[in-house]
Amino acid sequence: MSAISDQHYIDKILQGETNSFAVLVNRYKDMIFTLALKMVKNREEAEEVAQDTFIKIYSSLNKFKGDSKFSTWIYKIAYNTCLDRLKKNKKEDLNISIDEFSAHLIKTMDNALSALEDKERKQTIQNCLNLLPSDENFLLTLFYFEDQSLEEIGKIMNINANNVKVKLFRSRQKLAVILKKQLEPEIVACYEIGKIPKQKQNEDYR
Repeated sequence: MSAISDQHYIDKILQGETNSFAVLVNRYKDMIFTLALKMVKNREEAEEVAQDTFIKIYSSLNKFKGDSKFSTWIYKIAYNTCLDRLKKNKKEDLNISIDEFSAHLIKTMDNALSALEDKERKQTIQNCLNLLPSDENFLLTLFYFEDQSLEEIGKIMNINANNVKVKLFRSRQKLAVILKKQLEPEIVACYEIGKIPKQKQNEDYR
């Protein structure tokens, strides 16, 4: 991202230089579309949601007071726009069984993921996130890929930081269940024990 701040362009837009809005669109269009796609789970609808989001951002720009990050503010608009679209379509989310949930399982998955190359790790998480309900997919995307704090996520999703912490824990539990099914069972089993057998390590590095 350019060193020039979002606020610089916001000020220009509010002063009548509407062309400056294109800079903000270019900065955030990919992320807004990604978040919308995770919520509505349909590419065409995600494109429409992204367009609606930027229309709302433009028309509400004078309401941005700078008491949170600009990205937090626009992600909240995107999230609410997605919720409106989902209510309109009355779509039901996929339910994931939570019978297997435990903090131990989350730790095991974190250990297994840490062994993957960064690019492979991100792709694995992305694939599994797409199997989660929309709001949990959105929440974990902010957590894993946007490095949003609990307070920032709370502002975006209109809940307090403690509720974010609870939702985050439960969402990571669900993600762990999915990851356990996606990752090679032998690798997961090794991390549950605590180490990979030397024979397996040797095979991996041939």
